[in-house]
Amino acid sequence: MPKWINAKQAAALIPAGATIMVGGFMGCGSPHKVLSALAELKTGNLTLICNDGSKSNGPDGSDYYGVAKLIHNKQVKKLFATHVGLNPEVAQQLNEGSLELVLIPQGSMAEMIRAGGAGLGGILTPTGFGTDVEKFEYVHSKVNIDGVNYLLKRTLHADFALVNGHIMDKHGNIWYKGTTQNFNLVMATAADTVIAEADNVVETGSIEAENIKTSGILVDYAVNGKEEV
Repeated sequence: MPKWINAKQAAALIPAGATIMVGGFMGCGSPHKVLSALAELKTGNLTLICNDGSKSNGPDGSDYYGVAKLIHNKQVKKLFATHVGLNPEVAQQLNEGSLELVLIPQGSMAEMIRAGGAGLGGILTPTGFGTDVEKFEYVHSKVNIDGVNYLLKRTLHADFALVNGHIMDKHGNIWYKGTTQNFNLVMATAADTVIAEADNVVETGSIEAENIKTSGILVDYAVNGKEEV
C-alpha cells in the first residue's frame, strides 16, 4: 500500500540530479499537480525521460503544460524523448548548449522502458539501423540474426517515475482512461520509486480486478490530484 502525500511533498522527494520518467503524451496522462510542484521547487540538473517536451499554452490555460514547465525553468540538463517539435524551447536550449537531447524512436522507447522494468538487458529492433540512430548512446551494438540486421538497444531505468491515473483506489491500484495509459503503464515498472497522481480516488475494491492496469504493489507514493495544496 502506498504512502499518501500531497503534491509538494512528492516533489520534495526528488533531489537535484535525479533521473525521472514522466508519463503522458503531449501532457495527456501526465501528473500535472506533481510537475507543477516540482517546477515551483526549481529542482535542477534533472535527466528527464518522457515521450516529448510537451508544449506551451496547455488546455488548462497554463503558459507551460506538463514537463514544459521544467524545460522552461531550465531544470532539465538531459532529455530522452521521441519528438520535441511542439516545444520550441527544446531547440533553443539545445542550440545554446544548456540542454542535451537524446532522440529515441517511439516504439523503441516504449520497449526499452518495458524491458528495463522486466529486468532484461536490452531489446533487439531493426528500427534505426543504417541511420543516425546508431550514433546514440543507448545503442549497444549491431546484430545480424538469420540475415536480418538489428540494433541492440540498452534498457531505460529511472530513479523516479511520475505517473498519472484517472482512477486510483486507496491501495494504489490504477485504472487509466483511454489513451492516458500511454507511457504510464511501462514507466510504473521501471523506476526505483514510483509516485502516482490520481485524478479520482475511490475505495479499495471499487475497481474491478480485471480493469486494474497498474497494481498498487508498484506504487510507493500516491497523490490525490484533487486536493488543494
